[in-house]
Amino acid sequence: MQIMQKPIEITLAPEIAFDAKKLEHYIQQKYGLSPDDSIRLLHRTVDARAKKPRVHIRFAVYDKANVPDLIAYKTNFPNVSQAKKVLIIGAGPAGIFAALRLIELGIKPVIIERGKNVKERTSDIAAISRRHIVNPDSNYCFGEGGAGTYSDGKLYTRAKKRGDWRRMLEIFVAHGANANILYEAHPHIGTNKLPRIIAQMRENIIAAGGEVHFNTKVTDFILTPDRKTMKGVVLANGSSLEAEAVLLATGHSARDIFECLAQNKIAIEAKPFALGLRIEHRQAHIDKLQYRCEDRGNYLPPSPYALVAQVKKGQKQRGVFSFCMCPGGFIVPSATEEGEVVVNGMSPSRRNSKYANSGIVVSVEPEDWAIYKQEGALAALRFQQNIEKTACQIANGTQAAPAQMLTDFIAQKKSNTLIDTSYQPGLVSTEIDELLPEFISHTLREGFKLFEKKMKGYIHEEAVLVGVESRTSSPVRIPRDKTNCQHPEVKGLFPCGEGAGYAGGIASAAMDGERCAEQIALFVQAK
Repeated sequence: MQIMQKPIEITLAPEIAFDAKKLEHYIQQKYGLSPDDSIRLLHRTVDARAKKPRVHIRFAVYDKANVPDLIAYKTNFPNVSQAKKVLIIGAGPAGIFAALRLIELGIKPVIIERGKNVKERTSDIAAISRRHIVNPDSNYCFGEGGAGTYSDGKLYTRAKKRGDWRRMLEIFVAHGANANILYEAHPHIGTNKLPRIIAQMRENIIAAGGEVHFNTKVTDFILTPDRKTMKGVVLANGSSLEAEAVLLATGHSARDIFECLAQNKIAIEAKPFALGLRIEHRQAHIDKLQYRCEDRGNYLPPSPYALVAQVKKGQKQRGVFSFCMCPGGFIVPSATEEGEVVVNGMSPSRRNSKYANSGIVVSVEPEDWAIYKQEGALAALRFQQNIEKTACQIANGTQAAPAQMLTDFIAQKKSNTLIDTSYQPGLVSTEIDELLPEFISHTLREGFKLFEKKMKGYIHEEAVLVGVESRTSSPVRIPRDKTNCQHPEVKGLFPCGEGAGYAGGIASAAMDGERCAEQIALFVQAK
């Protein structure tokens, strides 16, 4: 039986809240619990607003003989080897979660992934940093697990209305993730742990009768003669695959897919996105600013931050904000083709790097890419692509990244020296104003000044800017019906996830994959 009728909320010092044995002892003593009582954490969050950080905890107490299951999600899937087939293009979070949901609904998923599995993918990722070689099909963006596999593994999202957030977390736990993601306010898995979790998901998909094909690239679509129904796809080796429906979950960087859709006159549209830089501080400095102490100690986690501001120039007001902040992390090269430089951030599960980095990006809107209007729906993509190419030209064709000390950027002067950073391919001292359009560099410069007012000490002599952070979201949206998730002009085509413009990050992409899978099941059953 449950001892407490409702969860209990308490506020504790970090040295108790983040020490499992001390926390259990404290709760047992305070509430007079017996050895037969079981404590389960429901929520934990750090509150750094006061002079000394405190930790808010919510927990429940159960009799040990009647403790409910930690997760409701089970992996006892039906065998779908002989069931109707659905093609899933892309093995990122949207594609993988869609496949798992389709299996639950009695449909066979066939995943088509241009890149390699997580184990083989690591050598191509290493080659980018060590030898400046970009494999266009296997990199930080393409391959099993998508861009999220080699990232911080953040599972927090503001878009919880898009799906069952708790279920999404439980699916990760069922496949090997630490159960602490179920109660941490800002759950993350870490780039060192995500690969084996993703591999376990793949193994379960195959064991249930699904298929996963790596090194398999889609080059065209198969449509009915009236071009109103999707039948399947053509592969790079010349073969083709057909199925009951096609889920398109290729991620925000699959530019060839966007171009293929345009060539087939399948409606797509340019979409606002955000573009800017990565900023890197020493993690100890961010901890000092956020926790108001010289040393965060052994219990507080590396501190994150979130900043947003509006910069006005003339009559135009434009947003600038932090994006994908990685405490204790690294800046990594995320180009998907030779001739471009793109950066992103990632963290291991312990977040134990001495660096803290974050994207600082500016909203890019239709009037900003008007120069590419002849490109139609690909205009925003061309805008993004041109800046990435400029960054590579500055780096003399390598994966070194254009960089400038933050204080020099504010003062509008080139940095004579650059400090060591986590970015392994190296840096090239650059005036950021020569890399980015004026409206972006101006907004960034003024935005940093506003950030300094909100977080005094943010503009620091050891903070460095590294460019470009350009893959924040897809610059293309593939339209779909709000109810059935199907393309409005092509039956059987289900645009999904970040690449289609309906998600931003692992959590929202995974939930969108599940939602689309449920609509696909209804579509298949009605045929």
